[in-house]
Amino acid sequence: MNQDYIKASAWSIIEEGFNADMVKSSESIFSLGNGAMGQRANFEESYSGETFQGSYIAGVYYPDKTRVGWWKNGYPEYFAKVLNAPNWIGINVFINGEALDLHTCRNVDNYRRELNMKEGWYKRSFSAVLANNAKIEVNIVRFLSLDLDEVGAINYQIRALDADLQIKFQPYLDSGITNEDSNWDDKFWNTTDVISEGNQGFIEAHTMKTNFKTCTFMQSQLLVNGDVVESKPNENIDELKVEHEYSQKVKKGETLSLHKFGGYTVSRNHKEDELVQAAKTALQKASDLGFEALLNKQKLAWAAIWEMSDITIEGDVKAQQGIRFNIFQLNQTYLGKDSRLNIGPKGFTGEKYGGSTYWDTEAYCIPFYMATKNQKVARNLLKYRYNHLEKAIENAQKLGFSNGAALYPMVTMNGEECHNEWEITFEEIHRNGAIAFAIYNYYRFTGDYSYIPEMGLEVLIGIARFWHQRANFSELKNKYVILGVTGPNEYENNVNNNWYTNYLAKWCIEYASAQLEKVKDGFPDDYRRILGKTKLTDNEVSQWRKVSDNMYFPYSEEKGVYLQQDGFLDKQLITVSELPSAQRPINQKWSWDRILRSPYIKQADVLQGFYFFEDHFSTEELENHFDFYEPFTVHESSLSPCVHSIQAAKLDRMEQAYKFYLRTSRLDLDDYNKEVEEGLHITSMAGTWMSIVEGFGGMRVVEDQLSFETKIPKQWSSYSFKVNFRGSIVKVSVTKERTEFEVNGDDVVSILFNDKPLELFPGKTVHTS
Repeated sequence: MNQDYIKASAWSIIEEGFNADMVKSSESIFSLGNGAMGQRANFEESYSGETFQGSYIAGVYYPDKTRVGWWKNGYPEYFAKVLNAPNWIGINVFINGEALDLHTCRNVDNYRRELNMKEGWYKRSFSAVLANNAKIEVNIVRFLSLDLDEVGAINYQIRALDADLQIKFQPYLDSGITNEDSNWDDKFWNTTDVISEGNQGFIEAHTMKTNFKTCTFMQSQLLVNGDVVESKPNENIDELKVEHEYSQKVKKGETLSLHKFGGYTVSRNHKEDELVQAAKTALQKASDLGFEALLNKQKLAWAAIWEMSDITIEGDVKAQQGIRFNIFQLNQTYLGKDSRLNIGPKGFTGEKYGGSTYWDTEAYCIPFYMATKNQKVARNLLKYRYNHLEKAIENAQKLGFSNGAALYPMVTMNGEECHNEWEITFEEIHRNGAIAFAIYNYYRFTGDYSYIPEMGLEVLIGIARFWHQRANFSELKNKYVILGVTGPNEYENNVNNNWYTNYLAKWCIEYASAQLEKVKDGFPDDYRRILGKTKLTDNEVSQWRKVSDNMYFPYSEEKGVYLQQDGFLDKQLITVSELPSAQRPINQKWSWDRILRSPYIKQADVLQGFYFFEDHFSTEELENHFDFYEPFTVHESSLSPCVHSIQAAKLDRMEQAYKFYLRTSRLDLDDYNKEVEEGLHITSMAGTWMSIVEGFGGMRVVEDQLSFETKIPKQWSSYSFKVNFRGSIVKVSVTKERTEFEVNGDDVVSILFNDKPLELFPGKTVHTS
């Protein structure tokens, strides 16, 4: 049974009624972020019930020493922990001397949370009777500014319902925080200074080992019925905390408000000795605007994001809510402003997984950012990988590779591998192929070839060298094989000849070879520079080609399918439909030994290859492989339903495509995998966007132009989306009767619709039936 407490709403995520059992789930779902920082939806006031505290600063991490029972050569020395940062949102609240704590209140009524995705703010409201019988109504609005991305803002309002009240606010900063997922209970932060100046507070702290210097800051202001109360707070300071105390008598019916600005300045963006001054500057900008004006700027900033990225769905509110939630969270996590940053799998919503980037970025996220922003954003994501090329070469060297072979990490913050499960760290090497595919995909979509001679070719050479060395020649098969790997299906470890991995290896070598020739002919200066740097020779490239030309692919003549790996048909092939529901999810109900021997597939594996390289195979081949593998797929990875939705739509299986779409779009809202309290699945949210645009919209790039084959689920009356293709904004609107195209830009855009050419002229709508 999936959770079902989030109310259906087109533009908002809404929770009604206080349920202590759902607090941690809601802390994830109602999370806020602005690309530079983020936080779980923890209560501002103290809460003695179960909670998972979390505030995060982009790019700030701690290298937590790896903890394993048996150390293996080549093992990463640390696991990069996304750090729980000093807390700036805290406000202790006392009513007639009694602490406001929803876990101990006698009564909590009219409880409501709303995450307004259209305007980028979060609101919580309730009425409560405290243990001392004081009755209050509370309204809190919070947001993280997109315009001033070091600043967040809180408006905390309390109304006295039936009597005069003495209300005390204690806004505070606290650096005495820890991570729930620490390996050794190390101290992650060292606090160096705690400062109080009037209504402002500052805590300077740095991370241990990585030495990121930060200043956490706050400024507060008291208002009665909207009018500012001039009051100097009392100060409470210790070595880890600064707290300001405001006390005010409030008459029955009156409202007392605390406006609190807070946030972080970081040495990544400022000089280390100027962090407090930078914080004061940020506070001055925020206070000059004031809470309401800053909120209005927030609404305008989100309106600009939605103008390009929104997908509308008519006739299905849950589907509409799902896609907007996914788009909203992606934009909260990464806005493309800083090429040093990337898209972490939990974003700013939790600690699990660590690291700031997985192969998810290249396989799933880049298409979303390419189409909904300008190409510079996607280029920054590719530049991130180029900047880590030397580390990728070092990662490969640690495993015994040489000559500039590059193995990109499964999990990283700075380019070093920091994943500490051996079957992933050593074996899930298909991640290398996703990097190369993203380079190809970027050029295919944007038409910007410049990345390849400037940066990308060096990446492709390192990846091709890795595949050349990782494969070995089998005398028995008279082919090159790749042994001891884990494919995308992590429910099989240490298998031989995972088809997807072998196919990627062959393709990567062929693509790298082709780009070498293209750069040689068109960019001779870059070509000479790259050959001088990499010491690449024609003989080495010919050795690569021996591997790609003679790669082995496991295949069953009887089934007519490529096998996921050599031993797949040795398994007892019982489909998922024959599994009792009480045994699922199997990753929570079964032993690992049982999972590894089972035929069950965590996510698209062979079908992931068919997604990447759709044009290499016929629709009949796709259908045959889909029919064989999908019945064994348990979709216990967040990355699985979107690929299957796209392929089901391609095969005209719209009911199945719709079911997979709902699963990917509402994975966290409905908590399909029973783990949302740990954080959201940010990177898979880009797959939700793909499910509509590439699945139902049928968008592809064919012969250098956009192509569409639109379909619509029976549950919808219409849907629409926009894509930015090479500087022209193409809007696609689909109903059951027809598809409409509009183009916004200066150029005529030639597209294909159902394989037929169509010309789109600026300012004119083209109707098709």
